[in-house]
Amino acid sequence: MKDIIKKAEILVEALPYIQALNGKTVVIKYGGNAMVNENLKNSVIEDITLLKYIGVNPVIVHGGGPDISHTLKKLNIESEFINGLRKTDFATMEVAQMVLVGKTNKEIVSMINRIGGKAVGICGIDDSMIECEKLTAVSEQGDQIDMGYVGNIVSINPHMLEVLAGGGYIPVVAPIGVDKNGQSYNINADTVAGELASALKAEKLILLTDVEGVKVSWETDKILHALTVDEVKKLIKDNVIVGGMIPKVLSCIKALENGVARTHIIDGRMPHCILLEIFTNKGIGTMIMKEKVLYYENEKL
Repeated sequence: MKDIIKKAEILVEALPYIQALNGKTVVIKYGGNAMVNENLKNSVIEDITLLKYIGVNPVIVHGGGPDISHTLKKLNIESEFINGLRKTDFATMEVAQMVLVGKTNKEIVSMINRIGGKAVGICGIDDSMIECEKLTAVSEQGDQIDMGYVGNIVSINPHMLEVLAGGGYIPVVAPIGVDKNGQSYNINADTVAGELASALKAEKLILLTDVEGVKVSWETDKILHALTVDEVKKLIKDNVIVGGMIPKVLSCIKALENGVARTHIIDGRMPHCILLEIFTNKGIGTMIMKEKVLYYENEKL
């Protein structure tokens, strides 16, 4: 009986969050180990499908780096990374588009449909949703680096996503954009998720990662569960937030400055990480906001 009562208490704890998110858009960047481990894949897909059934409008943006690397290796095409981005020549671009749009995207769509959701797979080329231009990287010495067919987002047209969400569908977006001449470009999935969240004025942007969240320091396992933008900037300045976490928090900050209410960096290696983060008071990862605005009177941030 105690276990049953505990389950009821969990549902009651989730109620104000369900009310706050009803009819709202949540953009989820799906990547990392959660796309590799079969149990975690099922867990994430179940979470996202549940969101749709309780009145939330999830939009998935997925990565696919391991799938691309595996296919390139089979084709004897070498991979080169600069500042965390894959340098993309024409042959690599063709493989990236083939894998992301034709394989990874459709696998996610199939998994959602299989458990009773309604998913539609698209990419930035569809309806010219993501218009981009060639991205030029800069080395540590300040020199420009030709990244090939890596895209920098110029504009977002969210109309198709709004139509799909309104029709009861879960959009699954592959991070491929297109320029004015119809040339395809590979784009970082974190960047696409942040820009789509901004364009949709989403309530939440959730980044699934392979880390627990922003820590008090790298010598401890203690997670900072709720931060403001000003606090994040100070943590960067104090070298508490370093390395690969910096682009993630900067993506969150940009989304917040463009109208997204709350952003989350969570550990995709934890089963049902999405539900645990957004429907429990404490959450499991790091939530970043412009300022700490409560969803309900007794919410503890």
